[in-house]
Amino acid sequence: MADIDYILNAATNIKGAFAVALVDYESGMTLGSRGGSAEFDLDVAAPGNSEVVRAKFDVMAKLGLRETIEDILITLDTQYHIIRPIYSRTDDDKLFLYLVLNRQQANLAMARRDLRMICSRFAMDDPTAAPADPGYFPQQAGRR
Repeated sequence: MADIDYILNAATNIKGAFAVALVDYESGMTLGSRGGSAEFDLDVAAPGNSEVVRAKFDVMAKLGLRETIEDILITLDTQYHIIRPIYSRTDDDKLFLYLVLNRQQANLAMARRDLRMICSRFAMDDPTAAPADPGYFPQQAGRR
């Protein structure tokens, strides 16, 4: 659970982050979340994006593409939605991190970089791995 808390807290600190969730795309179950609002129900949005991830993997398989998805970007008028699959060594866990950013506040390139770094430190399949350095993503007020 500490790894889940770490990944959610770190992603929440990305500049412009409005909501974040860790989701099992096979079941659609949200394993943890932060943020959202009455107008943006993360409990609906996060599992709903499981269908997006499953559809993309299905199309890739039908096309015979042997590549990995780095992320899926959905651009709205006022928000960026980034879906980043998390790959484990065993492929038992079918997870993605879902990040919603306010377009006015976020730097998309930096947010994608930060998300890549956060996900690379998240290891659900290796409980013996050293915990990620919590100081790497301090509160980032004023950053960028």
